[in-house]
Amino acid sequence: MKKILIAVILVLLNISTLSAREKIFVVERENSALAVINHNLKTNEITNMHNFNHAVVKFRDNDGYVITRDGYVIKFDPIKEKKLKEYRTSKSAIGFIIGKNFLAVANYDNKTVEILDRDLNPVQSIKTKSRNVGIKLYKNYLIFACMDLNELWVMKNDAVGKKVPHFTLYKKIKNIGKVPFDAMINKNLYVVGLFNSPDIGVLDLDTMKYRKVPLALGKKERILKVPHFGFWSISKGKFFIPAVGNEKVFVFDHKFNYIKSIKVEGNPVFTALSPDKKWLAVTFSGKKFPIVQIIDTKTLKVVRRFKFNGWILHLRWSNQSKHLYFSVNTANTVAAYNVSDKDPKKWWKHFEWPVPKPSGIFLFDYKEKK
Repeated sequence: MKKILIAVILVLLNISTLSAREKIFVVERENSALAVINHNLKTNEITNMHNFNHAVVKFRDNDGYVITRDGYVIKFDPIKEKKLKEYRTSKSAIGFIIGKNFLAVANYDNKTVEILDRDLNPVQSIKTKSRNVGIKLYKNYLIFACMDLNELWVMKNDAVGKKVPHFTLYKKIKNIGKVPFDAMINKNLYVVGLFNSPDIGVLDLDTMKYRKVPLALGKKERILKVPHFGFWSISKGKFFIPAVGNEKVFVFDHKFNYIKSIKVEGNPVFTALSPDKKWLAVTFSGKKFPIVQIIDTKTLKVVRRFKFNGWILHLRWSNQSKHLYFSVNTANTVAAYNVSDKDPKKWWKHFEWPVPKPSGIFLFDYKEKK
């Protein structure tokens, strides 16, 4: 009886593992394809995905979506690993966001924001007369920045609860600063980067009040350009900002008060926090492309240095296992390091998969349909 009970428990554990696991999708930058890594093996490729320079993948429920450099939005099934449909919103798209029953796509060249349903059927075209960036959602609001107008637009969904949305202009904030180019949401705050200054703009989405916040640095510190917000990392009490043009990572509190700068090996490009917020991984550009450094977020000191045999274009911490994934572009591999040890110096390479010219790494929490 005891043996039968143990066998049943093992079967249940195996079913649990199968019903909820992490599947890895990697952009093959030059192949117009998504590599699929499943059960620690490269198992498939989804092909014919158009221009994959700077392609971005997002998931909602069991749907996968990709936006391409040449303006296509592609829907795919991340479980069956199959391309389902595509729709071209422009010749150059820059970002998108997924709502419950729609997608909103920010375009460059045709100067619109396009609203599609979840099956990529066009619903609404919002004409802005500007390149559009920093598209985000908050409650029933759609917010984006108009790069050429130096404006923020807040659109309100007047069809909440209906089959398809319909957005109308709720508020337009003018003269926000020169050349907005990216944005992020931190709770109720929409934070927009201004390309030609180290200031940032902050819009309170509950009160709709806007203010410019200078990134106050020490006398010897300076920011040459605020990087894309996708490269920022947010812990419970801190922002970590890679200082473009400086060999430093800046640390601010959530009111954007300067805390300190952390000296790093090269010009930082990307920062990524571990799920437990204890470790910050930093990538670099130029001659330091093969280097990744790990920072202890409590001591704010560098505690580990990796050197790879190729350029690191992206990295991603696993949400379900103790792994850190590295996209080693010029070596045509994706590497997975085991990071279970409390001492980062003891982290070790666990897996390595052949992937041609990999860049972005995207994780899908795979839950099989019952």
